[in-house]
Order: sequence, then C-alpha cells, then structure tokens
Amino acid sequence: MKTRFTWSRIVFAAVIALTPVAATVSVVVPAQAAGLPTIVFVHGAFADSSGWDTTIAELRDHGYRAVAVDNPLRGVASDADAVRAALEAIPGPIVLVGHSYGGAVITNAARGVPNVQALVYVGAFLPDQGESITTAVDPVRFPGGLLGPATIDIRPRAGTVDPDVYIKTEDFAQVFAADVAPAQQQRMAATQHPLALTAQLDPSGPPAWRTVPSWDLITLDDNAIPPAGQEYMAERAHARVERVHSSHAVMVAHPEAVTAIVLDAAATVTG
Repeated sequence: MKTRFTWSRIVFAAVIALTPVAATVSVVVPAQAAGLPTIVFVHGAFADSSGWDTTIAELRDHGYRAVAVDNPLRGVASDADAVRAALEAIPGPIVLVGHSYGGAVITNAARGVPNVQALVYVGAFLPDQGESITTAVDPVRFPGGLLGPATIDIRPRAGTVDPDVYIKTEDFAQVFAADVAPAQQQRMAATQHPLALTAQLDPSGPPAWRTVPSWDLITLDDNAIPPAGQEYMAERAHARVERVHSSHAVMVAHPEAVTAIVLDAAATVTG
C-alpha cells in the first residue's frame, strides 16, 4: 500500500518563483438556443480539454453553447488572466466550470467578469484569498491524498528554472483515474499536461465564489484531493453540493454527473 500524501507535500522549499507565463486563448463559439447561458469548461493539472468532450456533447444536445478553454497550468494568476480573456470575448451569461486546479483558476478568472453568473466546481479546489492549492486544504485535518513525492516526477522545463510536475506513469491510474477503463487510463497517463511546480504556491486573490452562486460536485473516491477537504471548501463557499462515487477523473469516469450539476446551475441562470 502506498503512503498517503497531500498536495502540500509536493512543494520543495528551494524552488525559485518566476514571473507567470502569459498565454493567448481563443474560443470558437457555436450557435446556441436563445436565452441560454454559455457553458465554459476549464481543465485542471495532468489533464486537458478533451476530458470534457462527453459533457460538452450532451450540453449541446440540450441546446447550450459549450466550449472548453485551454488552461496553461503555469500559475493561478496568469492562468486566470488567460481564461478571463476568453470569457470577455463571450457575450451573454456564462456558467464557468473548473476541475481540480482549474477550480483555483476559475475562482480568480471570474472576478471582474459580470456575465459569469454561476461557478461549478468539479472535484476541485475552492481557495480563499491568500491561499494556494497547497494551503486550501489542511493536510493534517484532511489527510488521504496519494499525490505526493512518492507518485510524482519533477522534470526540467526548457527555457526556465521552474520545473514541471507529472504523475508517474505507473501511479497515474491509482492517483487520478482509478475507475476509468484501463486503456483510457494509459492514454491519459501518456498525454497528461504538467503543472508548473511554482503554480502550487501561487496565492489566490479575492474569490469569485463570495459573490457568484456556486455549485460543487464532490468526488467521494478521490485520491488526489481528499473528499473531506472538498466538503470543507464547499461548505465555506456556501456551494450547492452534489456527490458522486468517483475518482479524481470524474469528467471522464462519470460525465453524466458533471452534465447534471452543470444543467442545474444553468437552469438557475436561465430563469
């Protein structure tokens, strides 16, 4: 059995923080039924936008405009700026959805974008002001994560002293996607997008969940963010909570649960 770790154990004190890397994000917006909000998805670390494919297809079948925005995974502040630029190009009301580290990004990206009318967190971090993803959940109070020094690779990144964090291929399934089909687990491990090591230290600004109605899908079999920590963050944010027995990769393993909570949030925005 692997020793359990938390996100905070990943951080190494000798890491030198760098200026966040800017990113340009473009969004192609398809047609939608009149009066419905646009649903915007933001992936987290070790994933990419393809994880939302099933839910996006289902939402489009319901008449919603649904798009996924690339998350650069370089730092909360710069990633939020990139997502915010995409949001500002979308007319009308928006439901903004974030998974895992993407929850920290949407918490900041929605700030100052008045047409973001609902936030949906999916197995995600909901940091308060001044918190990073390493401090949003107290590892002593909420133990249980497998993501830590025993299960990660830290690799140099060309052109910067800020290295990248990956989940080791042999540990990816257990840590991230335990209830996903084996062939899909292998593909996800092979195509994972790394998180900059210093991104784990980037503090959140004033959280949008203080002023924007929020929903939270808590993943009860999560080996990356302990479910008890998710419950704590959701309660603090006064989020409307749904729960599902799922690994961290809920958008792949149980896309119907993601679709359901997004539809609930979107229905509230619509009317």
